[in-house]
Amino acid sequence: MKSIYAAELQVGDYLDNDSFLLQNVTRRTTKDGRPYLLLVLRDKTGQVNGVFWDVPEYVDGWAVSGIVAMVTGRVVSYKEALQVTVTDLAPDTGMDMSDFLASSRRPREEMVDELRQHISRLKEPWQGLAAHLLLDDAFLPKFANAPAARGMHHAYIGGLLEHTLSMTTLADYLADHYSYVNRDLLITGTLLHDMGKVHEYSIEGEFAFSDDGRLVGHIIRAITMVETAVAQLNTLSPDQARQLVHLIASHHGTQEWGSPVTPKTIEAVLLHQIDLLDSRVQGFFDHLDNDTGSGTWTAKSSLMFKSELRRPDGYKA
Repeated sequence: MKSIYAAELQVGDYLDNDSFLLQNVTRRTTKDGRPYLLLVLRDKTGQVNGVFWDVPEYVDGWAVSGIVAMVTGRVVSYKEALQVTVTDLAPDTGMDMSDFLASSRRPREEMVDELRQHISRLKEPWQGLAAHLLLDDAFLPKFANAPAARGMHHAYIGGLLEHTLSMTTLADYLADHYSYVNRDLLITGTLLHDMGKVHEYSIEGEFAFSDDGRLVGHIIRAITMVETAVAQLNTLSPDQARQLVHLIASHHGTQEWGSPVTPKTIEAVLLHQIDLLDSRVQGFFDHLDNDTGSGTWTAKSSLMFKSELRRPDGYKA
């Protein structure tokens, strides 16, 4: 059982074989040829950077990303952020990974109930299709457990469902705000657009691409899932199915961002912009939560925004 969490660390704390997930391990060499490691140590409450100078061979041989390690060292301040000066690492086995992988702050049961409500408000044939795909007894637990990304935004247990629900709330509002929008098509596309990420990511030890994610990807996987369900249910017209597939295929917006086609309907344009908005806003807050600085500005630049970010007044991670 863990004795201290990342969010509790303060300058001067001494770690004595305390367990953390090695989220990232980078090997470097000093100017005079001595090996050292740059580390990102994570648990469910956050992350902290670490450095291990003069790495001994017995550590260098096994220390890789995705392994839980017992960490010995001192917490210091470096460039206005916390950092652990590591003096020893040892592999830790048999740990409950729920202690190390970040999770949504929203209760899972609450989010699943909200998902059911969104689906129940759809008209047929959209309601039946969404329920068939998302509320399946085998699929729903995986959908509720999956991250929305490996990093950048919603990269935590339950992140995919949280992202989907947030987008659906925005889609519901915008369907009223703009004219000529097919609400049921837009909401169904929003609910289903990222469901292929259940197959895209592995969450054993760290968030990593699965073989399906590397070889197929979540967009194509979601399209095959929709087309299979459409054939089984036989409730959507060919045009309805085609428009829904277009929403999934185009939701990344451009081919350079991974979409095989660009948005060509009002629902597809809205879905792409909603996805972009929600991922950027949560990416902003995720960077604040993972940054170990304590000032008004983050200590490190955001990979998403390519700059340091200013914390909103009163914001607490």
